[in-house]
Amino acid sequence: MSVKLSCSKRLAVAVFAASAAFGMAVPAQAQRPPSQANPLDRSDMGRSKQDPNLKGIPVPPTVTAVEKLPLDKIKLPRGFSAEVWAHSMPGARTMIQGPKGTYFVGTRTIGRVYAIIDKGASRENKTIIQGLTQPNGLLILDGALYVFAINKVLRYDNIEDRIDAVPQPVDLTDKFNLPADVQHGWKYVKAGPDGKIYVPVGVPCNICEINPGTHGHLRRYDPKDWSYEIVARGIRNSVGFDWHPVTKELWFTDNGRDWAGDNGPEDELNRIPKGKEGAHFGYPYCHAQGIPDNEIKVPNACTNVITSAALMGPHSAALGMTFYTGSMFPPAYKNAAFIARHGSWNRSKRFGYDVVVARPRGDGKATVEPFLTGWLDDIGNKFLARPSDVFQLKDGAILVSDEFGGALYRISYKAPEKTAGR
Repeated sequence: MSVKLSCSKRLAVAVFAASAAFGMAVPAQAQRPPSQANPLDRSDMGRSKQDPNLKGIPVPPTVTAVEKLPLDKIKLPRGFSAEVWAHSMPGARTMIQGPKGTYFVGTRTIGRVYAIIDKGASRENKTIIQGLTQPNGLLILDGALYVFAINKVLRYDNIEDRIDAVPQPVDLTDKFNLPADVQHGWKYVKAGPDGKIYVPVGVPCNICEINPGTHGHLRRYDPKDWSYEIVARGIRNSVGFDWHPVTKELWFTDNGRDWAGDNGPEDELNRIPKGKEGAHFGYPYCHAQGIPDNEIKVPNACTNVITSAALMGPHSAALGMTFYTGSMFPPAYKNAAFIARHGSWNRSKRFGYDVVVARPRGDGKATVEPFLTGWLDDIGNKFLARPSDVFQLKDGAILVSDEFGGALYRISYKAPEKTAGR
């Protein structure tokens, strides 16, 4: 059961309350090495036995020339083809479309929001908003563009009629009352089938105990009065979700913790079963499909936890996802989820940098298989692109954003011609 809360107040819920709900004892806070900058974090890099020099991958701040984009390296199933649909947008990540056809693209470290005008044979893009702190979360609702940055929520009314002279936004920051933590604070936002606004809140650490009313969950806001409910708890960092077209259940990706080994715990694809809104998905005590945490140990760590519907690979950084509802692709892809795997940083042997297809099964789980590959050089341990989001076009093709190259790729399908005599 979810509990309705006023978004003007923070929950006064202590960590022990969440633990008690699972029948867990809360351990005493461990001593932390002075070299760790985050006082919350319980990471033990020594225990992980990983290369301590592993670090995040910076985003190129400059435009990548179109001839330098790795279009020719893309590998797809038979009948599918790829093209560069839009480019020259450093840091391109999340994608949405307005009712009048304008596309909007959010970024993270670049701090910009782009608008794309589709002119049929070509696209024109321009920076319409800049200087924000990680404006990764974009939403179109009633013709207005909502931009969710780390520390601000801004609404730009009638945006498609004002691309050339973007208006002063309506500041809704106090209505959403979101934490301003930078670590895992970037947003991925969608309006649900119920018309409400869904916003994940990541955790301000790699692995730590949290106030479950402030961090580590997925919120559902009612635009009528800005009250919200928590619809899923125990989430580390979800940067992608969508609703199954048939069951209407919400599925979401969640990035697994770092510094627990090169091979896991794996990232997750999760499903909120009907009647289980507000349920717990494990963080920080239990990961993946039932792995107790090494640093934060409690009895029965995985009891009463909803384990993942599918594993997404070790440190794969599974991000944006969309269920396919179009008619261009073969029937086998109908109601399957396309998921962008951004690619690993906390792993010596790189993993991900691709797009996979997750096919839900009747038992609530899903089978994951490759779809777009070719952007990872296994022999050289190098990557060529970092997929971040997947968006379905009205004609049934899909767009895949590449944050590293600042480009959007269009993936389409045409049935192969039958060989004569067969």
